[in-house]
Amino acid sequence: MIIYPYYYALVVVFGLFIGSFLNVCIYRIPRDLSIVWPGSKCPKCETPIKAYDNIPVISWLVLGGKCRKCGARISARYPVVEALTAVFALSFFVKFGLTPEFFIYYALACALIVVTYIDLDFQIIPDRISLGGIIVGLVCVNWLPVTYKDAIIGMFLGGGMLLAVIYGYYFITKKMGMGIGDVKLLAMIGVFIGWQGVLFTIFTASLIGSVIGVTWVLINRKDMKAAIPFGPFISIGALIYILWGTPVISWYFGFLRFP
Repeated sequence: MIIYPYYYALVVVFGLFIGSFLNVCIYRIPRDLSIVWPGSKCPKCETPIKAYDNIPVISWLVLGGKCRKCGARISARYPVVEALTAVFALSFFVKFGLTPEFFIYYALACALIVVTYIDLDFQIIPDRISLGGIIVGLVCVNWLPVTYKDAIIGMFLGGGMLLAVIYGYYFITKKMGMGIGDVKLLAMIGVFIGWQGVLFTIFTASLIGSVIGVTWVLINRKDMKAAIPFGPFISIGALIYILWGTPVISWYFGFLRFP
């Protein structure tokens, strides 16, 4: 298949508008609101947002991050999510081309973006995403570079390992270190990337989470027991594996063999 330069531009535009929809999901899903109706409105004055004020990234920049009607500040998170979704659209397109893998893994990436921001805001991971994702993943395995055996092992390994960590930590401290939502999330991810991807994801998530967590605690002068959502780190680990897992693993083992 010939990839013309304008294809990349179309993919970016596609990603931007998907990102706009993800913003709706991030805001409405944890509040049990419909993600379809009504249309977007200012969270302060509740004025419906016109189509020309709802262009991803551009409208936020033109309006200076404010509502046209009441002047209320609109969070910079909105254009950030839109831009991030576009970056992932381009990244997955470059890696997979216009194939079933592109659409499936990009849909997973979008779900993980939604999970990340909901977990940051509410410390929950909605079952409709994690459990629903397991079902979707099992349907889509035929178009992914994993076998059904790897997908099933990945699902149970992902969920089982985190369950062991959670209850092991509880046995020692009598406190819940992570939520069951993280278990369901990693089980879902395991279906899409298999047991090898789960191991990579757990290692990477733990590494990144430790570095960012300790840094956050030190900067904000929080207690080391302060709650930090683990879902975003699981999501980051999974996305790194999908995009760069093979070269990262090769580099890692090559580094270990370095004299």
